[in-house]
Amino acid sequence: SWPPSLTLADFNYGADEYDAEGNEEPKALPEGSETMPYIDESPTMSPQLSARGQESGDGVSPTPADGLGTGGERDAGKGLEMRKLVLSGFLASEEIYINQLEALLLPMKPLKATATTSQPVLTLQQIETIFYKIQDIYEIHKEFYDSLCPKVQQWDSNVTMGHLFQKLASQLGVYKAFVDNYKIALETAEKCSQSNYQFQKISEELKVKGPKDSKESHTSVTMEALLYKPIDRVTRSTLVLHDLLKHTPADHPDYPLLQDALRISQNFLSSINEDIDPRRTAVTTPKGETRQLVKDGFLVELSEGSRKLRHVFLFTDVLLCAKLKKTAVGKHQQYDCKWYVPLADLVFPSPEESEHCPQVHVIPDHELEDMKMKISAIKSEVQKEKANKGQSRAIERLKKKMFENEFWLLLNSPAIPFRIHNRNGKSYLFLLSSDYERSEWREAIQKLQKKDLQAFVLSSVELQVLTGSCFKLRTVHNIPVTSNKDDDESPGLYGFLHVIVHSAKGFKQSADLYCTLEVDSFGYFVSKAKTRVFRDTTEPQWNEEFEIELEGSQSLRILCYEKCYDKTKLNKDNNEIVDKIMGKGQIQLDPQAVQTKNWHMDVIEMNGIKVEFSMKFTSRDMSLKRTPSKKQTGVFGVKISVVTKRERSKVPYIVRQCIEEVEKRGIEEVGIYRISGVATDIQALKAVFDANNKDILVMLSDMDINAIAGTLKLYFRELPEPLLTDRLYPAFMEGIALSDPAAKENCMMHLLRSLPDPNLITFLFLLEHLKRVAEKEPINKMSLHNLATVFGPTLLRPSEGESKAHLTLASDIWSHDVMAQVQVLLYYLQHPPISFTELKRNTLYFSTDV
Repeated sequence: SWPPSLTLADFNYGADEYDAEGNEEPKALPEGSETMPYIDESPTMSPQLSARGQESGDGVSPTPADGLGTGGERDAGKGLEMRKLVLSGFLASEEIYINQLEALLLPMKPLKATATTSQPVLTLQQIETIFYKIQDIYEIHKEFYDSLCPKVQQWDSNVTMGHLFQKLASQLGVYKAFVDNYKIALETAEKCSQSNYQFQKISEELKVKGPKDSKESHTSVTMEALLYKPIDRVTRSTLVLHDLLKHTPADHPDYPLLQDALRISQNFLSSINEDIDPRRTAVTTPKGETRQLVKDGFLVELSEGSRKLRHVFLFTDVLLCAKLKKTAVGKHQQYDCKWYVPLADLVFPSPEESEHCPQVHVIPDHELEDMKMKISAIKSEVQKEKANKGQSRAIERLKKKMFENEFWLLLNSPAIPFRIHNRNGKSYLFLLSSDYERSEWREAIQKLQKKDLQAFVLSSVELQVLTGSCFKLRTVHNIPVTSNKDDDESPGLYGFLHVIVHSAKGFKQSADLYCTLEVDSFGYFVSKAKTRVFRDTTEPQWNEEFEIELEGSQSLRILCYEKCYDKTKLNKDNNEIVDKIMGKGQIQLDPQAVQTKNWHMDVIEMNGIKVEFSMKFTSRDMSLKRTPSKKQTGVFGVKISVVTKRERSKVPYIVRQCIEEVEKRGIEEVGIYRISGVATDIQALKAVFDANNKDILVMLSDMDINAIAGTLKLYFRELPEPLLTDRLYPAFMEGIALSDPAAKENCMMHLLRSLPDPNLITFLFLLEHLKRVAEKEPINKMSLHNLATVFGPTLLRPSEGESKAHLTLASDIWSHDVMAQVQVLLYYLQHPPISFTELKRNTLYFSTDV
């Protein structure tokens, strides 16, 4: 598609860079040209207003060959050579544009001829409106093309063509007239084709000539698509002027002329951009207003029973659900529309209406936890490879694996239903992991619905243009997974964030209020904690503390809800959140500000409501410390042998009491041991046990069950040495890695037998309790695997002295070891009952020292 007699030899590159199909695209795009005009592959394409190189068609970016002279001459030469490349590309697209205008003008003469007969297809007035200024635009460009073409063909470094561009810019007034008339032209054409079959046939298939030397003689295009071309072209010409200036030396005679032309074009563009802003516009709404993109993002849709990642676009009057088409590398990416709902027809079904909706298949927590472990392990392998200057192929392979795993997590973890219903029939179901995001989508839609909206059906061309615009308009470019982050982006925080939610004020009337906390982990937001409900108040005082594990987190969100006790609204789906969001807000977690020893007080304002909270952050390596207690009189931080001896018991009193209480009233509590109790309650219980206070039992029976579960975990976590001991830790790690089942069984039983009696008896006591908890998994959602994840590191993680020896990178060692610690506990949890006496009697396995 080069202008005549411009051979490929003129471009010093090999023919492999040229598209043998003779497509309309010059394949050679100047290297580093960020704003190369993108040339339509097919004239029906949507407005392709290019902003970046990668979107420049399927252009390859060959480096101009070195045959351009030498040394300093080459640099000057290279600039001029680049100008030639830019111009050749522009000429080729100019040829296509002229052919498109010609095709548009072709039916005009015969239509005019019939207008004065007794059977007119269109009236003269209609013809005038539809084809307004097309003839003038055609003539301007034909003249421009005819003057520029010979200059590019007989190229030498002294060629000047700035005056041609300056002249083109000075004729933009014709375009202004065209743009002002564009909407009426479209509407008239649409009306005429509805009322006149002959015109409809004509306007559906206009024949556009292929470029002179291409095999394709014609392509057929709709009139609607061709009428958009002039609007598109102005933007293109402006982009080319940018490129030309970039590669024109400032002392070249063309430079001031091109600068002038660019200034005129840009002013013109900004004056009409109100009507046609290339980034935000995708045709117009039925009422003739510009259709703008308001919000977009990735959501998981449940479609025909399986989870699919969709890119959802909310425009002024329509919600469009699309997926990115798979394209060859370097190909211009495009979206495929899966469905759309005009906002005038969109309703949110209430929970009771959605009962017939498909039940959401929720992936068990332990599978998600497993996957998180895997991802953390791969992350540390990547770190290791980088530290050891590993091969980039190995790193790429790991990153690919990590992306696949993160993608799986992104797809499978969301469980909060977000239902969209089209009044005319169909319902759609998205699953989100964050209620914050669900309410953002809902609010954005409801805000648009306050306007007077009309229902409509998009024609296939309109839908194509709208979907085509999605790629350019989108604001969210990357799937939200951490492997998409650049190395220089903040990796976020890893460790534990302690948050105290104090109180809130600013409520108009009293209500039952509670807050939830969300953080981004593995790239997407999830809810991590929830305060208790404060009944019937305008100034709730929660004063609850939470410990939230951060996995690459950068933000904390707080949502404030009004609790709904209305039985009719509470439906069977346990992930359906029916409570009303009173306000929501978020803050960035700034590593500098957060990482202090002290609490840091803050206020989030939302919707007139102020929520007060404090937070502090402990990095993961800090939180791994086991610090022996200074006082040996208490139970926390004191060796288990000391405590059992003092109590004359086999299992410490604190362990027995907490377990008894959990079995009495917490065994059916959803997320028991996983959900963190209120830290202030836990501290109170800790103090009572340490003081051996006689009110322990009264206090236990009144206390929130999650706080009791939390106290038990804290006790094991604060033991000066882990329950399964520092001495045996390396052996547990080796034993769990054995692959022969008999050898593993032998080794794992022998290790239990090697534990001191108080440790072993307490461990077996806890083991039986956790098995009883897991029997209630259908109700409490805590599987053996979940429990192993919670307790494994608590019972096995070596104390400071031991782990320091090989603690390289905290998160690195962390992920790998934690997986093994979880596996050790899981092994014993899945093992048939183990009794102390049997173990002790049965020494025939092997008694060699481990």
